[in-house]
Amino acid sequence: MSNHATDEQFMQQALELAERGVALTSPNPCVGAVLVGKDGDIVGRGTHTYEGRKHAEVLALDEAGQRARGATLYVTLEPCVHVGRTGPCAEALIAAGVKRVFVAMRDPNPLVGGRGVARLSAAGIDIEEGLLRDEAKKLNEAVAKYVRHKTPFVTLKAAMTLDGKIAPPPGETPEPGSLAASGGWITSEEARAHVHQMRHANDAIMVGVGTIIADDPLLTDRTGFPRRRPLLRVILDSRLRLPLDSRVVRTAREDLIVFCCFAEENKRRELETRGVLVEQVPMQRPPQDGTIVFPSSTVAPDGRPDLERVMAELGEREITSLIIEGGSMVNWAALSAGIVDKIFFYYAPKILAGTGSIPFSLGAGYRRISEAAYVKSLVIHRFGEDFAVEGYLSDPYADEIRLV
Repeated sequence: MSNHATDEQFMQQALELAERGVALTSPNPCVGAVLVGKDGDIVGRGTHTYEGRKHAEVLALDEAGQRARGATLYVTLEPCVHVGRTGPCAEALIAAGVKRVFVAMRDPNPLVGGRGVARLSAAGIDIEEGLLRDEAKKLNEAVAKYVRHKTPFVTLKAAMTLDGKIAPPPGETPEPGSLAASGGWITSEEARAHVHQMRHANDAIMVGVGTIIADDPLLTDRTGFPRRRPLLRVILDSRLRLPLDSRVVRTAREDLIVFCCFAEENKRRELETRGVLVEQVPMQRPPQDGTIVFPSSTVAPDGRPDLERVMAELGEREITSLIIEGGSMVNWAALSAGIVDKIFFYYAPKILAGTGSIPFSLGAGYRRISEAAYVKSLVIHRFGEDFAVEGYLSDPYADEIRLV
């Protein structure tokens, strides 16, 4: 007889194993597996990594050996039935004589999508679905979107004061030790450390060239945790103004890509010889239905890159997840283009006020409250004196992405 509390503990251990695959599995999902023998002891564990090739279930079976017969498997994602880089895990479980399988969630991959559960059930294996499903789904939300739509799951991150300002007026003296030329850090060290955890969990980070010119950031993952591939640094730069002496260019090792609309050939060659990838994409065109109000050309230069095209290009590079850490223009452009899936807004208990302070966005482009984007599944986080709001503009597990 199964004990729910015990089952939940084993699945929680499987989730912890799956989390070890963060930044090591993309574009594959993070999966953890715990195999429990007939006597109730753990006989096998597995964490999938892309380079390791073997799936978590197979690793657990390898460790268990003959003890897998009659055992119960707790796995965070439905076992596969198709042949990819490895053989089907469902067949391996059947051959090993596993008696029961707890599956946290079904695989969002259309090649699986319930077929693994059906195959195991047809072979006489007892199946229990849904234990800690929400936790498992959050772990693989990026893969869920990517495997359906071939574009990355996009998180819009911002650090703001309580009155929605992301920086003081340009030209103020930065705080000691700050790299932010526009006035220093808004949020606490704890919040900024969490930002790097988010960077670690993403395949790419994106900003506008204005951020590079103003702050000269590195845009790196400084957690020290292992990654399968470097964090891809993405710059939106309509007219290829990226300074050759900027820190991102000086540290480029085929991990920096610039999307532009107009590329002067000499500047392109100079960047490419420094290890910078330059991609020319069409300009963003305003929609014809009038629902988005574009800023005047005095505020926003002509020739903004088409962000849907940028997302498609990143998808072709197997970028499953992207975090945006831009300024007002990039925030506005991303929301207007409808590419944002999730928001993570940090707030510090500060009020900047002042008309010269830089707002979070130039305006998302909605003319009435009834047209505003609606953020769902809100969660509040605390980081010392700061707090953060996390929520979704889309459901990565839905076939139709937009919730708004």
